Amino acid sequence: MNHKVWGGLLAAALVISACGTPAPVADQPTAASGGEATAAPSGGEAVELRVWGHQAPAFNAANQAMFDAFQAQNPGVTIKYETFPWDVFIQTIQTSLPAGNTADVILIPGGYTCRYSSGGQLLEVPADVMTLAQAQEIFFAAPLGGQTCDGKLYGFPAEYNLEYGGAYVNPALFEAAGLTYPPQWSNWDAVVSDAKALTQVGSDGVMTVAGMHYTNSDQLFTYFLAGILEQGSDYFAEDGRHFNFNSPEAIATIQKLMDMAQTDGVVDPIIFNAESEWVGESFAQGHNGIGVLGSWYVGDAKIGYPDLTFDYVALPPFIGSEHKFASVGGWGYVVSQSTTNPTMAWKLAAFLGADQANVFAFNSTSATIPAMKAVADDPKLVEAAPFMSAVLPILSAGQYQGNLTDPDQLAYEIVYPTILDAIQGNQTAEEAANSIHEAANAMVDASN
Repeated sequence: MNHKVWGGLLAAALVISACGTPAPVADQPTAASGGEATAAPSGGEAVELRVWGHQAPAFNAANQAMFDAFQAQNPGVTIKYETFPWDVFIQTIQTSLPAGNTADVILIPGGYTCRYSSGGQLLEVPADVMTLAQAQEIFFAAPLGGQTCDGKLYGFPAEYNLEYGGAYVNPALFEAAGLTYPPQWSNWDAVVSDAKALTQVGSDGVMTVAGMHYTNSDQLFTYFLAGILEQGSDYFAEDGRHFNFNSPEAIATIQKLMDMAQTDGVVDPIIFNAESEWVGESFAQGHNGIGVLGSWYVGDAKIGYPDLTFDYVALPPFIGSEHKFASVGGWGYVVSQSTTNPTMAWKLAAFLGADQANVFAFNSTSATIPAMKAVADDPKLVEAAPFMSAVLPILSAGQYQGNLTDPDQLAYEIVYPTILDAIQGNQTAEEAANSIHEAANAMVDASN
């Protein structure tokens, strides 16, 4: 997920908090949240817990309500909540965690937990708070994977990062093309068929409306991995560290991504890509009829383009017979090894990330896909955030993406530009797969 995504999450959060009423924070704590009200440790000595997060208005509002409730239940405990802009937040984590100078509890981005647990900078979740087996019953596998390192649980996933499985559709463009709306696609061929009908090209031969815009960085990366998985293969080599990106399944996936542009003509990848006519803004301006993008953009679209009419709909499996995809995990609550109050820090982390009512409040307020199964099953969630109905049914089909060594380098510097180059006609699918395979494994070797 690139930085544009986090901006979208913030905007989505504002939309949902404005139009939906979040569930109240639980009046009574569950076992995970620590039981009855508890006096401060050391005979009533005051305890301050520091919490770090990024600057996200609805994230902050949801967390602050839970902080207030926690402090009321735990006299003598005060919580100092410190937030940072995205770039500053990442830099702060990278420098402070290794130095042992950090907050007690951190709401950490997906994909970062195992980077620091391996260096001993994060504490393992105590068994009396939650075991890994218990967590596996409570949370979906994909987001939980981001908090599980070497078979040990290091945190509670707060949300499920999802770039797969849904698309934005424009009813006016569907009506003008004489297509059924809302679409009920049974397979990907049906999606492409509608996309071809939606495509518009001017008299000068320049594409003015892409029938389907999928040539964005996150989507090419996500659907590349999903295509490999949906065909029953794996993108990791046998050693679990290197990659298998030149397999027949990888080549077939790239070929399909190429064919939709080169044969079906649903997008001009020179005009429509991550740098030009970025998918979200392009869709909002009416420049594509089907915008393949994560559900988080709902908020951006509603805030940035209040007169835009659209729906977020489910997509069928991309290349296989059933959904199967990889996810970076999502934001999660972890505890720093430098905390001087580990018991109370874990009590707070569990209160935030393992109490069902509190988790519901966070997800419905922040417009984030739930990592907790029971919250995803709660019909009140769709009432608060209707767009989630498109993707909630497929959450169990996701898996954690695994240790990609450097996920940003792999996604944005290797996979995306190489596949886009192939879609633009400069490489064959086999050449692109071999190029990705070599560059990705060179990245792994360089990290040793």
